[in-house]
Amino acid sequence: MAEITAAAVKQLREKTGAGMMECKNALVEATGNEERAIEILRERGLASAKKREGRIAAEGIVGSYIHMGGKVGVLVELNCETDFVARGEEFQQLVKDIAMHIAAAEPRYVSRDEVPENVLDKEREIARAQAKNDPRPVEQVLRRDRAARPAVRQSS
Repeated sequence: MAEITAAAVKQLREKTGAGMMECKNALVEATGNEERAIEILRERGLASAKKREGRIAAEGIVGSYIHMGGKVGVLVELNCETDFVARGEEFQQLVKDIAMHIAAAEPRYVSRDEVPENVLDKEREIARAQAKNDPRPVEQVLRRDRAARPAVRQSS
């Protein structure tokens, strides 16, 4: 069995962001081979993500961004599993960044239900015209558009 040093565990942890014991166990299983340990962690990551699927993200923070002049403002609620994460500087910065991106995108509507039918019709017309002018096969265009469309979950 290969000797697993604390430095090797630390290095793997820095590369992957996985927990210390998870990194050590992966290195032991991979007999010290860092690349194989990363593969093991990635494989386990899919399993651990599946385990977290049903968890409720009940903690989090509400962040805001008010543009200079006070004419544009955004409120964002971002949830996470623990208050420890919510109090973290990186998480709070993420909330601020999301709020700024929303403000920069200049959204006209908050939910799909608010979009007037005439606006939807006009956007569909523009999309059809773009599709007619696109030289790629229809299947390729549709595949790209589905992948580019972000998944948005509206709170109830």
